[in-house]
Amino acid sequence: MAWPYWLSPFIPAAVILRLLDVDPTVVFFLSALGVIPTAAMMGRATEELAARSGPGIGGLLNVTFGNAPELIIALFALGKGLHEVVKASLIGSILGNILLVLGFAMIAVGWGRDRQQFNRTAASAQSSMLLLAAAALTMPAVFQLVSHGGLPSPHAEIRDFGPRVEHLSLAMAIVMLFVYVSGLVFSLRTHRDLFNPEGGHEPEGDPWSVKRSVWVLAAAGLLVGVMSEILVGSIHHAAASAGLSEFFIGAIVVAIVGNAAEHWVAVLVARKDQMDLAVNIAIGSSAQIALFVAPVLVLASFFLGPSPMPFVLNGFELAAVLIAVTIANQVTQEGESNWHEGVLLLAVYVVFGLAFAFA
Repeated sequence: MAWPYWLSPFIPAAVILRLLDVDPTVVFFLSALGVIPTAAMMGRATEELAARSGPGIGGLLNVTFGNAPELIIALFALGKGLHEVVKASLIGSILGNILLVLGFAMIAVGWGRDRQQFNRTAASAQSSMLLLAAAALTMPAVFQLVSHGGLPSPHAEIRDFGPRVEHLSLAMAIVMLFVYVSGLVFSLRTHRDLFNPEGGHEPEGDPWSVKRSVWVLAAAGLLVGVMSEILVGSIHHAAASAGLSEFFIGAIVVAIVGNAAEHWVAVLVARKDQMDLAVNIAIGSSAQIALFVAPVLVLASFFLGPSPMPFVLNGFELAAVLIAVTIANQVTQEGESNWHEGVLLLAVYVVFGLAFAFA
């Protein structure tokens, strides 16, 4: 049994303690741990369906459900008007994939080796999409800064930026979704050989039937929803009790637990000398969050929650995402890595984490 499933008892524990109205801080941490096995179940069911659907449909299933836990958590936070927590969790997911996951993967595959090569063309294509996404994500903040002279505080929950910024974010969301769709055509149809390396990750254990995979996917989605609702509902009290900002919890804690299972897979396949797949998971997942999850949430905010959510980043998020995307482009240019580069990526993530903690 994979390690995420050992955390399954935290799922009923979080539900029971929430019903008993126990300390919200305890409930928060239990539900955070409960998200990990539910996300792992969703990922396993998606892999099983993808393995039986052919490379085209299978790839589409992976990119569709790959970041479903983060999307579900963000939708619950969006419904409660926690706009800054939503943005922090998305930026935290992007940073986690580029720096934390890729860093550990480079260490795992590079330890004991002089260097490790990977497909530079595929990685550069993903990094280029990520660079475009960074431009679209940062321009509303630049517009807000130039037009109104200020960015949101890391401690804010929701702000009214005005209709012009809202409409600009909406336009940016549409552009990003167009780029995302074009990227699907590129990676799943016209250049799919680049993004489906031989010897890809296979689900462990006996194969599942399609019926079982569908049922597990549905059940896991439901459990992710339950854990997300409990998690989001206890963020405010947990932040106050732990002496941390909601911004830090969203950018670091929520981002890590929502991606924990996927992070483990990336490091595992890297250790098995499948660096192409590890880079594809890390950079590709970041690109998917930026080009699909973020714009979907911007569009959803016009129908869900107290007001629309313009994607105006605070100063910490703005600097971090630009630096991280620049690093992603830098480390994928040569098509090779070593363990020391992995250490440097982890160091940058720690630097961001410390800055977010002191914010």
